Amino acid sequence: MKIEVRTVSDQVYSAVRDRILTGQIRPETPVRQDALSAELGVSKIPLREALTRLEQDGLVSSLPNRGYVVRPITPDEAEEVFALRVSLEPEATALGAARADEHQHRVAKTAFDLLEAESQITGPHFAVLNREFHMALIRPCGRLVTIQLMERLHLLAERYVRAHLEPQGRDRRARAEHAGLLKAWLAGDAAAVRRQVDAHINGTLADLRLELQAKTAAAASSASGAKNTAKSKKRSSKPDSPSWC
Repeated sequence: MKIEVRTVSDQVYSAVRDRILTGQIRPETPVRQDALSAELGVSKIPLREALTRLEQDGLVSSLPNRGYVVRPITPDEAEEVFALRVSLEPEATALGAARADEHQHRVAKTAFDLLEAESQITGPHFAVLNREFHMALIRPCGRLVTIQLMERLHLLAERYVRAHLEPQGRDRRARAEHAGLLKAWLAGDAAAVRRQVDAHINGTLADLRLELQAKTAAAASSASGAKNTAKSKKRSSKPDSPSWC
């Protein structure tokens, strides 16, 4: 039995990261260190250490006189993250399929079963389990640097995966694609795996583009409406010009 020893800083890092990835702490929201340290029952020292790591992960930013703020979800970052995934993941997953042993097959099947069970109830941990499923297919490739890069990219992609799955019906398509990918991976069909991973990532990015464009347009429309309302109120609050006879 392997015993995992985790420091307080590691536990705080995981707890805050999960809150960000699941949307409990929303994008562009300041991280309230006093409230968060009280909620977690820790001092600010391990919390600051955790926030420093999260900044290195690309999930928060440190702003002068404002502390830490959760980084926004942006079309530019989505394009960059998914372009990097497309350049690395199909080959890494195909190599994993070629090199995986029976134990790694069982790990992948378990990851898929957990993801499938969570998706059927539209559970809150779908994006986390989606990452674990994809990494279970990648890790058998045995390339340490590639695995580390893919873990970082999947961490950055997780909030985008959550946004991508918000519209109804997309979860069913994702489940079908995952099932087909696992079947090809277990069969060691590297060419099919490579092709399916490429299509899966590019399909997700195409959906994300539409989703983020719609949200950007809605936000711009809302801001414009609020501005016009403020101007209208300002005009109506001015006193009438005096009438001279």
